[in-house]
Amino acid sequence: MKPLIRVAADDTPAMLAQLREAVLLDGLAVLPVPGAEEPADPIDGLVPDDVALVVETSGSTDAPKRVMLSGAALRASAGGTSRFLGGMHGQWLLALPTTYIAGVQVLVRSLVGGTEPAVLPASGFTAAAFAETARSLDPDRPWLTSLVPVQLARLVDAAEGGDRRVRAALGSFERILLGGQAAPPGLVERACELGARVHRTYGSSETAGGCVYDGMPLPGVDVRIVDDEVQLAGRMLAEGYLDDPERTARAFVTDADGRRWYRTGDLGALGDDGSLRIRGRADDVIISGGVKVALGEVERAVRTLAGFADAVVVRVPDDEWGERAAVVAARRGAVEPSDALGAVISATDGAGLGPAARPVRVELVDTLPLLESGKPDRRALEARMRGGRGE
Repeated sequence: MKPLIRVAADDTPAMLAQLREAVLLDGLAVLPVPGAEEPADPIDGLVPDDVALVVETSGSTDAPKRVMLSGAALRASAGGTSRFLGGMHGQWLLALPTTYIAGVQVLVRSLVGGTEPAVLPASGFTAAAFAETARSLDPDRPWLTSLVPVQLARLVDAAEGGDRRVRAALGSFERILLGGQAAPPGLVERACELGARVHRTYGSSETAGGCVYDGMPLPGVDVRIVDDEVQLAGRMLAEGYLDDPERTARAFVTDADGRRWYRTGDLGALGDDGSLRIRGRADDVIISGGVKVALGEVERAVRTLAGFADAVVVRVPDDEWGERAAVVAARRGAVEPSDALGAVISATDGAGLGPAARPVRVELVDTLPLLESGKPDRRALEARMRGGRGE
């Protein structure tokens, strides 16, 4: 067993130094923390010797968990990404918080590749700041970055709005990894029309970040479907959850042959070519009038509407049906509030989801609450809708 130390996530040089020790040299394990915590601040308790990183899940639909990752898992993940990119070791631009796995992996890939990342200013993500930071990248190396959909959408909006510097930056990156949540319909296509080369990624803290790119597992990653649930295996799997053996036992299962799998909690299916399609969260399936409805499928249908690209679908209680779907979206003027419900019902009917999937409420808000990771705060939105508050 060995100590775990807090490191201020905003202090990129300290994060890099501690991750280098932890991931490459089997040093003390790192726990990134937000705010102005002192670097290398030890906390009570120990972790197993092979653990290099403890990172919190985003907690978008569940209470946050502290995931333990070994140096071998982090290196395997970085290696899988490198092989997907044809062995490319370019220079990375860090645009994500390193309190979460996607940001940490930008640093790990930089360490493994022997490059120094460019870092977006701590003041927050803007299209202008992204373009300015990109100018500091080495022109003799391929440029790489990892984004969440809300960030890519801001870049695309700015470029389409005539910002030449943002458009030039988008087209200058050799690859843009896009993860964290499903991209709104049409976003990736719009980015590609601007010259961006975008890859959709799927994974979680428990898999050391994205391990399925554009629907296909990275080298060394296995995918299977058990009772409609996506399960993943490979060297990139986490050791489990810190001080939570019960959750660890529920999330990680071992076959009779010793193969260890992570139960993602996502519903999915495999195509004939082995490609993975995610349908939504298993815990976001509601029973509406005796019919199972995957809220993720409702959300995908609603997001095809103009002005609803970032809509979030949550469950609300219903006296007659038990539970129904409800929609929260940012107010953009594409659909009049009086027409919004009819529009989303038409969208779900058009997707062939059936009467039980029809949303019963639509709330248009000025801004959607987001977690630090950039994902929508679904728990806050569900609480809002259950409370019946509107704007």
